[in-house]
Amino acid sequence: MSDKLKNKNSHIENDPTYKGLQVNSGISQPPSINPKILERLKKAKRKKYSVDDYVKGILNGDRAILSQAITLIESSKFEHQKVAQDIIERCLPYSGKSVRIGITGVPGAGKSTFIEAFGKHVTSQGNHLAVLAIDPSSERSKGSILGDKTRMEELSVDAHAYIRPSPSAGSLGGVARKTRESLILCEAAGFDTILIETVGVGQSETAVHSMVDFFLLIKIAGAGDELQGIKRGIMEMADAISINKADGNNIHKAQLARVQFQNALHLFPPSPSGWTPKVLTCSSVEKTGIDIIWNTIMDYCSHTQQNGYFDQRRSEQAKYWMYETINEQLRDGFYHQDAVKKQVADFEEKVLNDEMSSFVAAFKLLNTYFDEIKKK
Repeated sequence: MSDKLKNKNSHIENDPTYKGLQVNSGISQPPSINPKILERLKKAKRKKYSVDDYVKGILNGDRAILSQAITLIESSKFEHQKVAQDIIERCLPYSGKSVRIGITGVPGAGKSTFIEAFGKHVTSQGNHLAVLAIDPSSERSKGSILGDKTRMEELSVDAHAYIRPSPSAGSLGGVARKTRESLILCEAAGFDTILIETVGVGQSETAVHSMVDFFLLIKIAGAGDELQGIKRGIMEMADAISINKADGNNIHKAQLARVQFQNALHLFPPSPSGWTPKVLTCSSVEKTGIDIIWNTIMDYCSHTQQNGYFDQRRSEQAKYWMYETINEQLRDGFYHQDAVKKQVADFEEKVLNDEMSSFVAAFKLLNTYFDEIKKK
């Protein structure tokens, strides 16, 4: 190969011995991430905030700092949890001034589409909305898509809305506690309406119900026997049921389902709130019936505030989460103790081989835990 080719480029076709051939040199590929953005991200990572910085930023409505504080809450690292709890304690006096709404429904009921339509209506009324969405995690990979923002295209760019998806990570109780703590920070940041979307009908509904003021169940018509819904405990928790996708050829089915569910609700005992659950219809696509749902929530809040149930309910929820936190901390302390971690695998093997009963193994591990506690 000639020196001329080496100096020009590496294409052998451009060597003078190959007459009539010419290959242009390619262009260098641009970086996958904008260098300016990459530099900004690096600087953001290097910057560490103190508890005072976090609290000040949250109270000033800084969403970037609010998001970082919620990330600390979700972290499993001890040092992050310590900072997170300090932030929550400092923000607690500024919380409690929002309307907390829980939204649930079976997958495919249109919860995310409903939240976008409902959220846009809420912000159009001059309210500031925070959406805390619990996203299901894979049991295999433990990962989550966290794609709620992509479904809420309009709401995600609304200046008066904040959307934060969180992975369930297989621990509904733990995520529910972290969601409640995130809720406190969002309230301190000035959001007066909080929406909490659950992963779907299941255990998470009980946890979410214990942190919201109003619980809305989203249903769809034409998905089978509508009266099957009365068998679920979820019906007893609902303050209102909305039959979604009441549009086009589905309007008649939605109206029929509304009547069936309204009749079914009469089978349940009266609510301690003194409120009679409503069954409504709406279309998230056509944005019909959304205003009626919002007015129903406002009526519920007014009704329960007048009879004292609103404040009583929040006091009960605070007590509930105190005990839930105790249970979670005891469980975490048990499994993180070195003496217990050394014995767990051995006892597990014996249980699997029928050499020891599950109950005996559990009690022995507990005795190990308490013995270590006494030594300290």
